[in-house]
Amino acid sequence: MRIAANLTMLFREYDFFERFDRAAEAGFTGVEFFFPYAHDLGRIADAVERNDLQLVLFNLPVGDWDAGERGYVAQAGREAEFRGDLARAVAAIERLHPLRVNTPSGPAPQDAESRSTLVANLTAAAAAVNAAGAGLVVEPINRDDVPGAYIHTVAEGVAVLDEVGSPGAGIQYDVYHSLRAAEDPFAVLDAYAHRIHHIQISDVPGRHEPGTGGFDFDRFFAKLEASVYDGWVSLEYHPEDSTADSFRYFRERGLLGGDRQRA
Repeated sequence: MRIAANLTMLFREYDFFERFDRAAEAGFTGVEFFFPYAHDLGRIADAVERNDLQLVLFNLPVGDWDAGERGYVAQAGREAEFRGDLARAVAAIERLHPLRVNTPSGPAPQDAESRSTLVANLTAAAAAVNAAGAGLVVEPINRDDVPGAYIHTVAEGVAVLDEVGSPGAGIQYDVYHSLRAAEDPFAVLDAYAHRIHHIQISDVPGRHEPGTGGFDFDRFFAKLEASVYDGWVSLEYHPEDSTADSFRYFRERGLLGGDRQRA
């Protein structure tokens, strides 16, 4: 199992660029973060290279994050904005070479116009992201955290991807969002492991590290290892205390640490 660190949520004790160094020192070989667009792409590339890291994933722009936007790809009337943001993402992909790029649907009415907008935008994104050398993933988001999120469950995400029809596109599966959407993660793996291209984890209800909530991560990881999934598992949680202390679960089970290997 390949474990990656989300540098937006972990190592917040440090400057963004120092987090790459701290992740490598902690034993990670892969990293991800929310967005590269406000940072110097050259400095990100240098931080990845000097630490022999794999950049696993970042997100397409999702609108005005500071104003509370969490995606707009299903919102009719914003197609030109999406094309511009997609071009920004492609430029970042070409400079940083991530494995995958995530596109949350964001909130939108559950109607035919939103559906056609979403499918058309994701079809364009899948083609552009693939041409730039990465794979597109679509993340179901629970509607408690993002009210009105168009794609709420994995089944909904798979149905949209079936309409998009791009073989290189898949689901970004976040255990936290899945549990908050009242899904059974074990049933999700049974039904959709072959459609999942990236996984993120945190415990529920606090969105902290495994062991701080009620979810059985030992069982989940065992089932994941026995499945067809062969991608990364990213730690996307708010550490309950320090980032270093939050890795105890993974070190005790031999999932993090030891000799570094190039991903």
